[in-house]
Amino acid sequence: MQIKKSVEERIQNGDYRDWKGRKADGNKHGGIRAASLACVVEVLENMVFLSNATNFVAYFVSSMHYPPAESANMVTNFMGTSFLLTIFGGFISDSFLTRFTTFIIFCIIELLGLILLAIQAQNSKLQPAGNKRPSHGQAAILYTGLYSMATGVGGIKAALPAHGADQLDHSSQRLISAFFNWYFFSLCTGGFIAATVMVWIEENRGWNWGFKISAVALSLALFIFVVGFPFYRYKRPSGSPITRIFKVIASALRNRKGTRAEVMGQNASSGALRPNDKLRFLDKALVDDTMTAAEVDETKTFFSLLPIFASTIMMNCCLAQLQTFSVQQGNIMDRELHNFKIPTQSMSVFPLTIMLVSIPLYERFVHTFGTKISARLNIFQPLKRIGLGLALASGSMAVAALIEAKRRNAAENHVTLSVFWLVFQYLLLGVSDMLTLGGMLEFFYSEAPHSMRSMSTALSWCSTSMGFFLSSALVSVTNSVSRKFGREWLGGHDLNHARLDLFYTLLCVLNFINFLNYIYWAKRY
Repeated sequence: MQIKKSVEERIQNGDYRDWKGRKADGNKHGGIRAASLACVVEVLENMVFLSNATNFVAYFVSSMHYPPAESANMVTNFMGTSFLLTIFGGFISDSFLTRFTTFIIFCIIELLGLILLAIQAQNSKLQPAGNKRPSHGQAAILYTGLYSMATGVGGIKAALPAHGADQLDHSSQRLISAFFNWYFFSLCTGGFIAATVMVWIEENRGWNWGFKISAVALSLALFIFVVGFPFYRYKRPSGSPITRIFKVIASALRNRKGTRAEVMGQNASSGALRPNDKLRFLDKALVDDTMTAAEVDETKTFFSLLPIFASTIMMNCCLAQLQTFSVQQGNIMDRELHNFKIPTQSMSVFPLTIMLVSIPLYERFVHTFGTKISARLNIFQPLKRIGLGLALASGSMAVAALIEAKRRNAAENHVTLSVFWLVFQYLLLGVSDMLTLGGMLEFFYSEAPHSMRSMSTALSWCSTSMGFFLSSALVSVTNSVSRKFGREWLGGHDLNHARLDLFYTLLCVLNFINFLNYIYWAKRY
């Protein structure tokens, strides 16, 4: 169901205002210049988020003296909560505030959290002495700073991409697609800086410098974003979309015995935006005079997106392994390169480099040949890209299983493999993430009702959150089941006595089944 929005687009284009509240002028407000600021800001914001997220485990263990397992769970919960809160940020952005205002508020919240963590990292009195765990007061400071950051990240990642896309002409799908490709390029650029410069600073100059630089970088991002306020165009909030969805569902249930004639009569009188044969049960809400066809259509469209969203969670479960087991693998492999010890956290440089090169090449290819090829094969559509990303996720887990089996066999013979063997799984998962997340951002924004674009775009990040939480659940279930057959696959502290290769094989199988499930829903869309 590829949505056509001629009438809807005319409605929403008239809904944009300038900073003084007047109707936006297409010659003065919005455009590529305004959208590009969102990409510049995202470079700095993602650098700050990832540089801290990827090294929090080391900080929690070395400075705050939490056990390694607890530290890993703290990071997983932090990242999962950050992405999960994008739904909250998207709801605020769609319902009550402009996306510009939402970004400002949540960026300040993240900045305050960073400043609090920087103060704690700088002051030894706010850190535990010796090898003791943090006191209640010290832990309160840590968690307040940590989850202020998570809250800020949630609001920023929901509002910023939608704000950037709002600046562009929605009659040009190619322009919207290009924006989300370059937005993902900005994500990767921030990740690249985090995995190289910031990792080096935090390992060689200390955590207090990492937090200070992060606070300065986020302040600069806030400044750059605010500078563009005179030539942005702003979408006015349209009230709570969740409230409207519940009203439609309640009305449909209340009028479930309504006849088709009654439904068609109300549909004609209320002026439907477009025909939509999906979820016909919801049409019965139209029997109620207080319901409009636009509200029913909005609800149908949002529910139609959910199976696609659910089909991407398993891929993000694989992505979570790069923050957990892949790091543990790297720590016990040979990381020496000409007397330089490679930080395991910097292994993500390899897929990031490929993505940073491939996105400009992809845009150039599409610009040169895309119109003819896309018209015949439709290969550049978001659903196609998401499907390819999900297929690569399954392949990456198969490769990871083979490499881990090879590493274990080498360890049994007292041989330490080079950490560069992990490049294959990092590379495949990195490209999988590029195709899936990039395709999701464009798909959910383009297909969503215009009154729910921040919330719908947030589904892309929410999928990442659920993938991290699902990973934790799968580890627990796997250990529980394998324990009954003699030995936990992922038990103990020594990977050489674990069966991580079997766990990766399980993820490969689950992802393949999920890929088939995705094909089913994508064909029905």
